[in-house]
Amino acid sequence: MQLHGKTALITGSTSGIGLGIAHTLAAAGANIILNGFGEVAQAKQALAPHGVRVLYHDADMADAEQIAAMMAWAGAEAGGVDILINNAGIQHTAPVAAFPVASWDAIIAVNLSSVFHTSRLALPMMQARGWGRIINIASVHGLVASKEKAAYVAAKHGVVGLTKVLALETAHAAITCNAICPGWVLTPLVQRQIDQRIAAGASPEAASAALLAEKQPSQQFVTPQQLGELALFLCSEGAAQVRGAAWNMDGGWLAQ
Repeated sequence: MQLHGKTALITGSTSGIGLGIAHTLAAAGANIILNGFGEVAQAKQALAPHGVRVLYHDADMADAEQIAAMMAWAGAEAGGVDILINNAGIQHTAPVAAFPVASWDAIIAVNLSSVFHTSRLALPMMQARGWGRIINIASVHGLVASKEKAAYVAAKHGVVGLTKVLALETAHAAITCNAICPGWVLTPLVQRQIDQRIAAGASPEAASAALLAEKQPSQQFVTPQQLGELALFLCSEGAAQVRGAAWNMDGGWLAQ
């Protein structure tokens, strides 16, 4: 129970990667603040066996005022935030010339600007406690690009850059900031890309295999549980000098 007494706020955590990380941190004793638009009661029920306090806030990560309200609420309701996991994300794919401006603005707001807003408001809480961890769920697309993902790639590259700035600004404190850069994880965002291939005539198995074959040499999806274990390590004393890292967990994607 190495995180007993700590509070972790995880954006986009009612399903997928965020909920997987919540499971791992809760199993280590952390109280959890969930956020997202998924099935809240189901997510809370899934975390109940860990015996920690589980709260929820419905702030829209595209709205700076709602983010500020959530962070103030976390300070009042939970006493502050010790661990901040910036995980919320959305996606839209299209060539740059045809990319909808509204989709660009929304992706930048949720995938990048929300990381700035939560971090700037969490830092004073962490400084007051003398300890903190900020972990940004970026993407392998924060390190390399793919076609038709201009906003997502730009946002995730921005997250990696912001992570480095935060790491430098907290370098003399017991507060660390790092990014995790997953490859393909079978989340709803990725499932939609598989579904597009199925709609074009591929079987579900062939669609998944083809998606993996394009980028991920392991031919296996990264799991939310694996990402949770890495997040737990970054919260540990063993990772106290891991600062500003962009840690890829991508089945060999970047090794090519």
